[in-house]
Amino acid sequence: MMHFADSLTFSGRKVVAAWAALPFPAFPGSSLPDILSAHQQDVPWKLLSSWREQKVSCCFAQSVVLRGICKEKPASCPGQPWSPQHSCESPEQVLQQYFHTQFPGAFSTSHVLQQPCNTQPPFPQFFSPLLTRRGFLLDKAQGYSSAGVESIPVLAALQSCPALHSLLSGLCRALRARNVRRCSSFFTAGVEHDDFQEALEELKTLSQCYETGFGADGSEDEADSD
Repeated sequence: MMHFADSLTFSGRKVVAAWAALPFPAFPGSSLPDILSAHQQDVPWKLLSSWREQKVSCCFAQSVVLRGICKEKPASCPGQPWSPQHSCESPEQVLQQYFHTQFPGAFSTSHVLQQPCNTQPPFPQFFSPLLTRRGFLLDKAQGYSSAGVESIPVLAALQSCPALHSLLSGLCRALRARNVRRCSSFFTAGVEHDDFQEALEELKTLSQCYETGFGADGSEDEADSD
């Protein structure tokens, strides 16, 4: 995983964020271009970190894997608006076209696997009743419980993106707010106070590598300019 993350980082960046759509928001019989056309304003996956919710507005590099969506090119549903993705010949091309539209200039790789994610026991059964047994979305709940979900389509992504600036700078501020001198066990474990302060400076420098120079990132950094 470390070497994989290295392949997505450059310009001093060392960290990537994990995102996922679990399940991937697909209706039975819908094509991948139709699904993505419904998410032109906001991508259909969420940040997995415990940090506050972040929207994916731009991206430096990413690697995405989609499972459980048929690899054959299906016909578009009648009435669906046309998009550049509908002219693509394969799901991989559909994803690449979508990424080109959402994240222009970003380095993106994509892989599509036909096999869905198996969710039979002992997988946690926390699914909405608005899912079929194969994990596709429904307009209304069916008669069986969510425990009947046997598999789901999933999209997972690793991204080097500006959202990591807020996450890393927030972590740095949280650590600085603590009086670590009161944590005797922390330093008895072999960590020197000067080493700790140096690590905080390195963390702040790392967070600045994810700044884009506009938007909320600048205001976040001003609060951390002590």
